[in-house]
Amino acid sequence: MRSRKATLLILLFIFLLSCDSQESVRSPADARDDEGPIIALVMKSLANEFFVNMASGAERHQAERANYELIINGIRNESDLAQQVTLVDQMISRGVDAIVIAPADSQALVPALARASAAGIVIINIDNRLEPKVLEEYDLSIPFIGPSNRAGAKMVGDFALKSVVAGSKVAILEGITSAVNSIERRTGFEEAITDAGMDLVTLQSAEWDQTKAAQVMAGILSQYPDLDVILAANDNMALGAASAVSMARREKEIVIAGFDNISAIHPLIEAGTVTATVDQFGDQLAVFGIEYAIEALESGAELEDRETLLELVTAETL
Repeated sequence: MRSRKATLLILLFIFLLSCDSQESVRSPADARDDEGPIIALVMKSLANEFFVNMASGAERHQAERANYELIINGIRNESDLAQQVTLVDQMISRGVDAIVIAPADSQALVPALARASAAGIVIINIDNRLEPKVLEEYDLSIPFIGPSNRAGAKMVGDFALKSVVAGSKVAILEGITSAVNSIERRTGFEEAITDAGMDLVTLQSAEWDQTKAAQVMAGILSQYPDLDVILAANDNMALGAASAVSMARREKEIVIAGFDNISAIHPLIEAGTVTATVDQFGDQLAVFGIEYAIEALESGAELEDRETLLELVTAETL
């Protein structure tokens, strides 16, 4: 009898454990219903003030709304594509609901984002547009939220070139050559140069980096001592260019223009060292992407591209 009672007690205990286990098990999706979705912001270099501001804007938005969890990631430098791919894969493993990404490269990140899409993750592209042809190869439809980089570069190029005579010599410092935003800014600069009747003497990449821009610019100044204008595809490179010009101790003034409107460029604009930059409201870009991701998660609607504003920044407007 004792053996039979013991057996019955063991079976009852196992049954109760099974019931408790079934009641306590919750899928990740169920668990998030109370806390809101998990959204990952994957950016480029956090050594760039533009992306530091972007992260700060996202943090403020999350603190104000508090209805979603925010994970912020960035890479050491803007050419570290492998690390950004790793971050995307980590977010897939973590089971986030959405990824808002400013890709370091317009093509190299697409395979990783295809894996994220296959895992059911909503993807929003900000800042640097993913290459449409590569997206098509992977049968992906990823909306882009951001400004027209081409229009922004044309805007600041037109302003910078109106202060010099036709036929003046111009150099362009571009970013990573395979990045769509770099290509669009270069194209906008080239259009401004053509319209103003200027002479584009060289186009070189400094990969968005201030130190590299100073080095590249030193070589350009040596090769073209009569250079008149430098159009830099971001403010970090404009800072590097300004440093190289200062080190060269030239008597001839060079007009320098940038793009991004980081705070570090403001003293140079006020001093007249840099003539202008373009504000694409980087602190809001991530917020636009996050809000669009939340909208997509809530509605399930198919998303389309959205263009954001640009503003020319000069000594008069600061």
